[in-house]
Amino acid sequence: MKVAPESQVALLDLQALDTALDRLAARRRSLPELDEIARLTSSLERLRSDIVGAHTGGEDLGREQNRLEREVDLVRTRADRDRARLDAGQVSSPRELENLQSEIASLGRRQTTLEDELIEIMERREQADDQESARRQEQARAQAQRADAEQRRDEAFAAIDAEATQVRSERDGLARKLPGDLVALYDRLRAASAGVGAAALLRRRCQGCHLELSGADLMAAREAADDEVLRCEECGRILVRTDDSGL
Repeated sequence: MKVAPESQVALLDLQALDTALDRLAARRRSLPELDEIARLTSSLERLRSDIVGAHTGGEDLGREQNRLEREVDLVRTRADRDRARLDAGQVSSPRELENLQSEIASLGRRQTTLEDELIEIMERREQADDQESARRQEQARAQAQRADAEQRRDEAFAAIDAEATQVRSERDGLARKLPGDLVALYDRLRAASAGVGAAALLRRRCQGCHLELSGADLMAAREAADDEVLRCEECGRILVRTDDSGL
């Protein structure tokens, strides 16, 4: 391929602009805010699960508390009724009196057992409510932190995108001034060579693969016409001669 030497040198400017665009894209992908948002999102999902668990557990305990309270009321009412009969002297038979006293004692033991169970349930429900409240507070903090991180991410995105737009405009303007077949070859090589399609020959070394040219390759480069587009024999990239090529 034959291309004017000044166009070959300009290809290095095109490469510099493309490298700048690649770096901006890499910066956009690796913003620390992205990891922070991902971490906070994961934390919020865990907190939502914890809140649902604590709330559901609290509701279950609340239903159990209501059941025990109703049962305590029933036992207490029955015991009060039996004591009222006893106090009123409505029981005359010794056997019936003994049975009534035994039932009152049994009801008292049952009430004590139920009240102990009720206290335990109430304590567990309070713990569940406290846990839900604590998790909701954590959730609010995490949501605020994520919103802040998202704002910082969006601001960074806007700055990067604005810079990328300017660089891309310069890149496209330069590419339009260069021979189409040269740009097409460069783009193809860049896509296949880690984003570098053209490299300077600097002090006998290709700046694409950073290998020194062999004696035969240096001789061929010296003898090549100025408008001949050279390729590195090692990496295949376009090799651009400069005043510091060492030829």
